[in-house]
Amino acid sequence: MKKINLILVLVTVYAFTACAQPAKISTQLPASKVDFDAYEGLAKEVKEFRKNRLVNLSKFLLLSKDQNTVILDTRSTEMYNRKHVKGAIHLNFADFTQDNLRLLIPDLNTRILIYCNNNFDDDAVNFATKSARPRSIKKKETTLALNIPTFINLYGYGYKNVYELADLVSVFNKGIEFEGTDVVRPTPVIARVRN
Repeated sequence: MKKINLILVLVTVYAFTACAQPAKISTQLPASKVDFDAYEGLAKEVKEFRKNRLVNLSKFLLLSKDQNTVILDTRSTEMYNRKHVKGAIHLNFADFTQDNLRLLIPDLNTRILIYCNNNFDDDAVNFATKSARPRSIKKKETTLALNIPTFINLYGYGYKNVYELADLVSVFNKGIEFEGTDVVRPTPVIARVRN
């Protein structure tokens, strides 16, 4: 009887220790869903397509009046809320997915007008220029405009009716209007009555 009890104890201890052993964790993880070569290929395709889609301010404003046109602002929510082109809709570039875009712009044929910080001047707070300034005087500054990845991604998601503002426009330009919490509204002038 003692021998059977001893065997049962040993089997129980062995079973417990076998279950208590940590599972072997694979150190080999699958590759990320990042494909630089595919993106670079798409960028090359878009580069040629985009050449005929750059429009000046007058054309941008004219196109914006069409019924099947949206102005899309892809800057951060904070910057959009502070100041954006009047009538623009918003989707933060970080939130670009096929589903999010289809919710916002269901029809792939909708004309989409885009702009970014690098299109506006004279307001470094709300439209800070995106660029890398080299430490060496011999190297040229590199602009890092959000327009380019926005255009590439829209095209990649199937939106081919995209136009991009090509001009650098002063925020004081009378031709363009802005909305947002940082937009200064003109105060109405009240005529004084002479005595």
